[in-house]
Amino acid sequence: MTGVDRVEYAYLENLPDVWGLVRTSLGYVLLDPSGCRALRAKIRDNVWGAPDWLSRRLDPMRAGAEADLRRLCVARCLPVGLKRMLRRHLPRGVTYVNTGHTNLTDRVLRALGAVEARIAVLIHDTIPLDHPEFQRPETVARFRTFLTRAADHADLLICNSRQTEADLRRHAPQARATVVAPLGVPMPQPGTAPHGPWTTPYFVTLGTIEPRKNHALLLDLWPEIDADLLILGQRGWENHDTFARLDAKPARIHELNGLPDDQVFALLKGSAGLLFPSFAEGYGLPPVEAAALGVPVLCNDLPIYREILGNIPVYANVSDRYLWQSKIIELAQCLRAGNNSSRKKFTPPDWDAHFKAVLTLL
Repeated sequence: MTGVDRVEYAYLENLPDVWGLVRTSLGYVLLDPSGCRALRAKIRDNVWGAPDWLSRRLDPMRAGAEADLRRLCVARCLPVGLKRMLRRHLPRGVTYVNTGHTNLTDRVLRALGAVEARIAVLIHDTIPLDHPEFQRPETVARFRTFLTRAADHADLLICNSRQTEADLRRHAPQARATVVAPLGVPMPQPGTAPHGPWTTPYFVTLGTIEPRKNHALLLDLWPEIDADLLILGQRGWENHDTFARLDAKPARIHELNGLPDDQVFALLKGSAGLLFPSFAEGYGLPPVEAAALGVPVLCNDLPIYREILGNIPVYANVSDRYLWQSKIIELAQCLRAGNNSSRKKFTPPDWDAHFKAVLTLL
C-alpha cells in the first residue's frame, strides 16, 4: 500500500462502529460496521471474491473488489441517488471523515448536507500546488478544487504535521479549525530478506519510482560508489529517462518491486542506510521506518524531517552531489568496519496519539 493507503486503512482499523461510503465505477455503496470489518479483513489478507457481471469490463482485481463491495453493502445507488441513500440509512449529525484527498465532490457535499453531517478532512500535503512540476497537468487543478472545497466546507481539517498545517494556511487561509496529529507509524517487523545478487554493504531507497523521488540523483552518483543499491518500489509515471536507465541494468543497481512489508523491512535493517533524496514530502514514511529500525538515514534537508526526526538523519541538500557521494561512502565504510553499534533508535509516533488528538475534536 502507498502511504495514503496506509492512513486510510488505519482509520478503517481504529475507528469503532464506522460506516463506509465507497465510490465505485457504477455509483456508491454504503457499508455498515460489519461490512467495514469484512472489507478490512479483505484488504489485510488481499483476498477478493469473483467478479460479478456488473464488473466484467474492469481489470480483474478491481472487478473482484467492486463485486465484493456490492455483496457486503447494506445499500447502493447510482450517483443521482446518493442523497436519498444517505437520508435513508444514516442519522442526522453523523460525522464524515475524508482521509484520501479524493471524492470530496459537490455531489457528496450536497448529500452530506442533507443529513446535517459534520465534515472532517485529513490533509496529507499541498505538494501539487507547491511542486506542480512533479504532477500530471490535470492533477494540479483537481487538487486545488479539492483543497478549496475542504477549506470552505470542513468543520475540521486534520494535518499530519505542523509543516502541512502551515502550508494549508498559506494556500487556504479561509480554513476553519485545524488540528495537528502526526501519523502513526507501527514499529516495523522485519521478516526474512530475499536473496539476490547484491552483496554487503548495500543501500536501500524506498518509494514509487517517480520524478519527485529523485532516483536520478542516485543513478548519477552510483558509478563512483563501491556498494550495491536496492531500489524498492513500483514504477510510477512520467519518468521515462529513469526507467530507460534502469532497463539498461547499470552495475550494482537492483530494482525490486512487489515485496511484502516484512521483506522490505528485512532488507532495510541489513542495509548500510536508507537513501532518500526526494524533492518534497508531506510526511514520507520510509525515513521514519528506517529510523525506527536504527538504520542510518541520508535524506534531503526537508522541514518535515527536521520536525519529525530531529537530528537523527544525515541531512544533505540534493543540489550538493559531492556531499551525497561522500556521505554514502562514509556510511559504507562504517558498515564494513562494523561501526554500527552507535546507531540511534527512534520511537515513531503511534496511532493512539493521533486518534486521541483527532477524536477529542470529532
